[in-house]
Amino acid sequence: MNTRLTEYFGIEHPVLLAPMAMVSGGRLAAAVTAAGGLGLIGGGYGDADWLRREFDQAGTAKVGCGFITWSLANNPELLDQTLERTPAAIMLSFGDIRPFAERIRAAGVPLIAQAQNLDHARQALDAGADIVVAQGGEAGGHGMTVRSTFTLVPDVVDLAAARSPETLVLAAGGVADGRGLAAALALGADGVVVGTRLWASAEALVSPRAQQRAVQACGDDTVRTRVYDVVRQIDWPADYTVRALRSPFLDTWHDNDDGLSAALPEALATFQKAVAAEDFDAAPVIVGEAAGLVRDVRPAADIVRDMARDAARILGRA
Repeated sequence: MNTRLTEYFGIEHPVLLAPMAMVSGGRLAAAVTAAGGLGLIGGGYGDADWLRREFDQAGTAKVGCGFITWSLANNPELLDQTLERTPAAIMLSFGDIRPFAERIRAAGVPLIAQAQNLDHARQALDAGADIVVAQGGEAGGHGMTVRSTFTLVPDVVDLAAARSPETLVLAAGGVADGRGLAAALALGADGVVVGTRLWASAEALVSPRAQQRAVQACGDDTVRTRVYDVVRQIDWPADYTVRALRSPFLDTWHDNDDGLSAALPEALATFQKAVAAEDFDAAPVIVGEAAGLVRDVRPAADIVRDMARDAARILGRA
């Protein structure tokens, strides 16, 4: 399964762990790396103590880190803290990467930029990203609905080939097994970024109750919504929504931002109580459409190795 991605990072399998905020911790990142992929710690909105602890958990494993770019702009010192750890890569998502690109390049660390459309990809290439992740709307967590993985990936591959042939392209959104990895490679990607399937792993920082909800769900049970950002009072850019499993709480307020804002004190109390009690009729289960392909919770190493083995068989590379 040699690709430009495996050669670039010196890894065995063209699989990166999505840096899921507060989910992709040090143990999960290290497990993915040990299995032959590359783990990325989910720095998310930025918490210095959490980042320090999770890098410590990763030990000596080669791991990278991802940040929500617009949030990192409010805490730029976190980038310096992370670069001191000599990460394998830094991934920036959902914002302008230019203010950070030069510092990352100066540190000799590969820069990965996420793109939800061709304009994002052009901006990433212009900023000198080493790797562009083409993320379709199928993905869990935050993203856009404007493009699907199956069409966005070859568009970004062709764009990169024309403008910056040395830049790698990865696929994200809906990749949960060997079929998804094989499809991504067939579309011209150099590898994949995997979120939902590794969210349902033994090492993920996820409630087992939430994982069981996802195991019992299918892709039709997910929806893109602003409910959880409104109730948490996180000011995400308007173009982005979060994909999560439907629940009674979500269905009550979905597409009713004004009503939720008006009832925010009561809704927030319900939400906080549910989170504390792990009551997922109201607490969020943030996964993508690939939930339908998740049938169990397994060690991350088994997931990565099976994905690579099955993709190699499909592509005749076994």
